[in-house]
Amino acid sequence: MVKVVVQRVLSASVAVDGATIAHIGKGLALLVAIHRDDGEQAVDRGVEKVASMRIFEDAGGKMNLSARDVGGEMLVVSQF
Repeated sequence: MVKVVVQRVLSASVAVDGATIAHIGKGLALLVAIHRDDGEQAVDRGVEKVASMRIFEDAGGKMNLSARDVGGEMLVVSQF
């Protein structure tokens, strides 16, 4: 079963031994766990669900826009 922890961020990065190896601006930081028995269809469904979550504010201040709508970046960190 695919599990994803989602956090909206203005920026996020991953550092290993003090060196930044990945960085994004406004978007989503994702901690993703995929089980070896998860099929491609389950992974695709999870990707689509996250990409279409309406968790960014529109011009009226309502949470009505997705990361896709705002051109948000995604930082994906695999969790085992």
